[in-house]
Amino acid sequence: MVRLGAMGDILHALPAVTALRLAHPQWAIDWVIEPQWQALFTAEDSLGRVVSQPLVDRVHFAPTKEWRKAPFSEKTLREIKLLRRTLQAGGYDAVLDLQGAIRSAVVGRMAKCRRLIGEEAPRERVARWLYSERVVTQGRHVIEQDVELAAAVAGDELTPTTPTLPTDPAAEAWADQTLHSSQTAVLINPGAGWGAKRWPVERYASVANGLIAKGFRVLVNAGPGEFRLAETIEQATGGAATPLTCSLHQLISLTRRVALMIAGDTGPLHLACALGRPVVGIYGPTDPSRNGPFGTRFKVLRSPESRRDHTRHEVPEAGLLTISSDDVLRAATELLAEETAR
Repeated sequence: MVRLGAMGDILHALPAVTALRLAHPQWAIDWVIEPQWQALFTAEDSLGRVVSQPLVDRVHFAPTKEWRKAPFSEKTLREIKLLRRTLQAGGYDAVLDLQGAIRSAVVGRMAKCRRLIGEEAPRERVARWLYSERVVTQGRHVIEQDVELAAAVAGDELTPTTPTLPTDPAAEAWADQTLHSSQTAVLINPGAGWGAKRWPVERYASVANGLIAKGFRVLVNAGPGEFRLAETIEQATGGAATPLTCSLHQLISLTRRVALMIAGDTGPLHLACALGRPVVGIYGPTDPSRNGPFGTRFKVLRSPESRRDHTRHEVPEAGLLTISSDDVLRAATELLAEETAR
């Protein structure tokens, strides 16, 4: 399997591979990723020994973002040669490109496998010419499309299956300590991949205040470069909301324990879905029918004015700004009432 990144995209691919694993438990299934996403597949102890790797047999690393910074450096060329030798030594019967990009297709070709399978209409059109087999997908959601790709490997009929993510003992202990309170916890993630998808932080703060007034504990995830957003919410709530800077293993462990996640179209939202946690998704320029919550209880808020646009504008999309704090608080309260009644 080749799906190099990013976090949400890898999580979207996991239900398809989980279904394939259940259909063919005797198969060896390996994955090629960017190194920073290793925690989605593997947990290691302090000595570097694998303690949890529930989905795949082996993980290969392709640091393509680093390679692009210095494509002709000795280090880059050495790493590419090593990956090529390792993939060829794997003797793979099929390679599945779940990314649909030129770089992922090129990585797939390194294995020199007779079958390189990708979509008929991949995200980067040129990539299709590198495939030996092209699959016409019918599903609207990207998870459904990935299931159709996985089904093509052996002609199976597969359905999306909730994945099992690794369990890191140290991160589990940290999460237990962080959530020692008996209060029901809600996790808010105010960041997003680019500005057009980012609902205003002041509105997240208003939602946080509303939840705190109802007796819920509010945690705020601060991703890389996003601590100021979390700090703004902390200050607006008089310190009642707790900002957290987590490792990916810690975020997995924490998300397992919360009653609700509130976020835009971003990796932590899709992590909550993969872990079966209820979510409130706040959407603007991205289409929730394709990239929205899947496989869990959810409420999606999106303005009829919003149109699909992946242009990385810095300012929030106009339709996104029509969603009020009251809208989000109402959706969150309804899901929390359902969760506490279970």
